[in-house]
Amino acid sequence: NRNKIKSTHDCRLEKKEMRVRDLGLGYDSDEIVLFKYCVGTCHGSRKNYDLALKALMDNGSITDKKVSSHPCCRPTRYETVSFMDAQTTWQTIRWLSAANCSCVG
Repeated sequence: NRNKIKSTHDCRLEKKEMRVRDLGLGYDSDEIVLFKYCVGTCHGSRKNYDLALKALMDNGSITDKKVSSHPCCRPTRYETVSFMDAQTTWQTIRWLSAANCSCVG
């Protein structure tokens, strides 16, 4: 049996150190946190639903631009992040950082 080798385009978890202030959530803090996020494609995870929906969109039977015809790479679990703000108060943000990524949809 061959082990399946994932390409660099598959859904995966990436990490980046960020200042809390730069996260855009309104917290006043220069602390650095490790922000984890999901990147990659999920074309290999398409089901019959996705294939049929794409065909219907391509032939004009369904024209809604907001319909997604393929699964997307999203967090399936999240981590809580804690930090100290500029007023030296501990803050905790739930569901901020991805803990696991998978093709959803």
